[in-house]
This record gives sequence, C-alpha cells and structure tokens, in this order.
Amino acid sequence: MRAAVTFLVLVNYFTSCHGLSCKAAPLHFSAVQLDAGQGMVVMTDTSSNVFFLSGSSWTKLGSVPLKHVSVGPAGIWGVNNDDQVYKFAGGDFFPVSGQELNQLDAGGEGNVIGITDSDSIHCLNASNISPTEQEGSLNWNTLSGQLKHLSCSPNVCWGVNSNEAIYYMEISPKSCNTKGWTKVEGEAVKAEVGTDGRVFVVNRFGNLFERVGISGKTPGGADWKKIEFQKDIKHVSYDQGRLWLVTKCELILECTH
Repeated sequence: MRAAVTFLVLVNYFTSCHGLSCKAAPLHFSAVQLDAGQGMVVMTDTSSNVFFLSGSSWTKLGSVPLKHVSVGPAGIWGVNNDDQVYKFAGGDFFPVSGQELNQLDAGGEGNVIGITDSDSIHCLNASNISPTEQEGSLNWNTLSGQLKHLSCSPNVCWGVNSNEAIYYMEISPKSCNTKGWTKVEGEAVKAEVGTDGRVFVVNRFGNLFERVGISGKTPGGADWKKIEFQKDIKHVSYDQGRLWLVTKCELILECTH
C-alpha cells in the first residue's frame, strides 16, 4: 500500500513541475536534508545516518552520525547533534576542532562557512585540513551578521536570518575575505546557491523560488520567480543543471530543465 501511495504522490509531482522535468530519485523515506556539489549528492536521514547517491541507490557514507552534511569544492563536511564539525577523509569522518556549528556549507572554493546555534557566522580556510592537523584548534574567522541558514558558491554566499530576511555576500575564493551582507527583498527559511551561481530559496509555506537577473554587475539579481509544485518543499540543492528537492513528506526529487 505504501508503494502505491508513493507512486500516486510522485505522479502528482510529474504533472506539477512547470518548466522542469522531474523524476523520483532513488527512494529513501526518511530523508531530512541533502546537498549536491561536484557531481555528488549526499544526504542525512531521521536517524542521523549519512548517505551518498551511487547509481540508482543510496550508499552509507562513513560511520559517524550527523544531522547535516555538505559537499562541494572544499570536500565533504558535516556536523553532529552536539554541533561538532567533521570532515570526510580516508574513508570516514574525522572531527575538526576550533568551532561548534549548527549548519555549514562546503560550496566555497577552499573555505567552509557555517553558523552556530546563536546565529553567528564563521569561516575556515579549509584547503589543506587533514586528520593529522587536529591536535590544536583551527583558526575559524568570525564574519559579520547573523543567520539561521546559508549556502555558498566559490564567489558568493546567500542566507536567511531568524526573521526570514534574505541576504547575499560576495566572498573571495580560497579565503575568508568578504564584502559584507546585502539584503534583498523577500522572505525564506532556506537558501541554496549552486557552484554556477544560480540561487533558490524555500519559504515557510514550502514554496520554491529562483532568483533571476544575477550577473557579474548585479550579483544580487533582480527578482524572485516562483517554481510551482503541488506539494510542499522543505529542502533544495542545485548542481550541474540538476535541482534536488526534499518534500515535507520526505521524498526526494531530481529535476532538470
């Protein structure tokens, strides 16, 4: 019965993706959060297990339980339920010292940026971090602003604060040098920026929007374009022309234009 219900739900999605061709990703009924980058897709589930997409199935990644995981040019990083930061290397996750984080993003070019439970923002130049460098605390830089969720590409980060206001910030590759946060119109609870600079947000109602008009001269874009779905979205990620969605009923979709 559950499989039949799932099939009917997915049919509804196929007919609701305006301008997108969407299909069901390999099923995993307890998906909480996912991230796509460098041609790889990783996710966490309700039991804090970490998986990566391998062909047509999800394969467990490492042995460390994590509540959040991110993949990008800086590698694969995550945080556990105690806000301990981890990096994947040598077949498993190892702890990274110096800063506790609630959520982070590895989409930067040689840096990792994350936020704490108190919404402060921190950046690590992570180009050469390895398990042998964990004896002392690493140098995390505190950035300006306060956010609840963020996502980064090599040149820019987007984020949302506790009031659901949306901001972007230009950042220099392979460093933590920034130009400060700039507010744009709209409200959201999650933000996503792909390596190519495309930006998506999800609001509290589960609606998905893409930022249009982004260019070198206008890094903040010009307007929000709503992407219509019949079901509510709770998480979004984008990489290499593929939009990955987690619905509020914990199903995963893969969409392309």
